[in-house]
Amino acid sequence: MATANVTKVDYYEVLSVSRDASDQELKTSYRKLAMQYHPDRNPDDASAEEKFKECSEAYSVLSDPEKRAAYDRYGHAAFQNGGGGNPFTGGGFSGNAQDLGDIFGDLFGEMFNMGGNGGRKASRVQRGRDLRYDLTLEFEEAVFGKEKEITIRRMETCIDCKGSGAAKGKAAVTCTQCGGRGQQRFQQGFFSVARTCSVCGGTGTLIVDPCMTCKGETRVQMEHTILVKVPAGVEQDTRIRYGGEGESGKFAGPAGDLYVVLNVKAHKFFERDGDDLHCVMPISFPQAALGTELEIQTLEGPAAIKIPEGTQSGKAFKLKGKGVPHLNSHGKGDLIVEIRVQTPSKLNKAQRELLRQLSETMVVENTPTSRGLFEKVKEMFS
Repeated sequence: MATANVTKVDYYEVLSVSRDASDQELKTSYRKLAMQYHPDRNPDDASAEEKFKECSEAYSVLSDPEKRAAYDRYGHAAFQNGGGGNPFTGGGFSGNAQDLGDIFGDLFGEMFNMGGNGGRKASRVQRGRDLRYDLTLEFEEAVFGKEKEITIRRMETCIDCKGSGAAKGKAAVTCTQCGGRGQQRFQQGFFSVARTCSVCGGTGTLIVDPCMTCKGETRVQMEHTILVKVPAGVEQDTRIRYGGEGESGKFAGPAGDLYVVLNVKAHKFFERDGDDLHCVMPISFPQAALGTELEIQTLEGPAAIKIPEGTQSGKAFKLKGKGVPHLNSHGKGDLIVEIRVQTPSKLNKAQRELLRQLSETMVVENTPTSRGLFEKVKEMFS
């Protein structure tokens, strides 16, 4: 009986690449196709496994420089009749099986182990969690800096078992489910599947006699006091990091970090803009008209400010160096004082008469004036 002659598809067409494709182009295309046709992703599609095998066979040849050269010269005949052998005959991978295993490790988190050297045991050591502490500061504390003690509750390595989780004098035993390998292996078609052991969680060991203090958890919750050094000039939501002051890791793993997040209270009359401070100072009409010298309270104490004759409401004066210290630097911002001329709302008889007499001596033409081009444009687009 005659045997049907099966024509194999060109390996370059299988991987959808050109014949001069680079190694990286080959790998990228194979990753995509392997993800698309992997049997675990297509459990009800019998053709998917065949397509997956076809892609893997093509990549096994084209990713090997010697095999690719032979294939480019002789085609599929290079692997027939003793010409090198089909890379999938004999029940296993050949040539660059390690490269294939690396790809599957990237794609499926090393769930599929394509070689014969077994899965890697997962480490029991775990890094501790980072912690956050919200610290509220008075406005002046943020401006000038402050040292404050805070108390946090965190998981710390158990002193009695030194983070092993086992009772004193005892030790963890080898997991009988996986034999200490941390993985359980299953055969699926022409490749093996390695999964994390469901009993030991991949550590390869079990705690039979747990520590009485931590109940085998390797850590206990404790209170810890830390001195927080707040530098001068910090702002709202500033984060201060303390490395290693977070929770201790499991099984004596490295500790996480502590992040202290600052919340700054508002001041009763100062407002902050970067390192500058702003405030509003009310003055009377006679003070604005005649000029005067006033005393203003800054964050560092009283300071004198001179109001010239004829000062208008809204005029701003700058007191240099009376603002917020530059964070981690020299110098300070400024204090900006805005003048507001107050109109008296209650007058006695004598005050009213004086103002009437003053009004008769002052002639003001009450007609509208232009607000300027800038104001007109601003109104047009508002």
